[in-house]
Amino acid sequence: MQRLDDAAQMRALAHPTRLRLVGLLRTGGPQTAAMLGDQVDEAPGTISYHCKRLADVGFIEPAPELGTDRRERWWRAVAQHTSWDLADAFDDPDRMLAATALDRTVAQAYATEYAAFVDRAPAMGRDWVAASTSGDRGLRLTVDELRTLSSELQAVLDRWEGVSGHHEPGDGSERVNAVVQAYRSARS
Repeated sequence: MQRLDDAAQMRALAHPTRLRLVGLLRTGGPQTAAMLGDQVDEAPGTISYHCKRLADVGFIEPAPELGTDRRERWWRAVAQHTSWDLADAFDDPDRMLAATALDRTVAQAYATEYAAFVDRAPAMGRDWVAASTSGDRGLRLTVDELRTLSSELQAVLDRWEGVSGHHEPGDGSERVNAVVQAYRSARS
């Protein structure tokens, strides 16, 4: 896991294309700028720029052993997970701006991904759609209870991540997005 506490790293990852590139390298393994560009519909030169920027701040690294010639540049993710805590940025205005920008980019990426699921649901088949879940609850909790809820939800995701690690393409498994949010409402 890669823990972010640097505003420059947060700003670099807050770019939507860069966030997506890191995700693609984490889920799809090492790839070239051309391969990544095909997936995000961007020119390889643009992708190369973003990859260099991500490498400069430690999110990805070159994978030269995978290249077949000197011009072919492969990249790989440095870590499978990245975490940061908005609360840790309270005493640093620069870090707070960077962390909130990153949180907004991540929230938009989640919304876009869920919208794509809704659009593609008919093609996924009834079983996959029926096995999916989405819901919300308006709860009234103390800060300690919210902390406990957050910890329990994280433990559930950690357990299922272990199950996920035993699957490989072709065994009937598919990539599943599990997004959990529990936060104080902006409305009382």
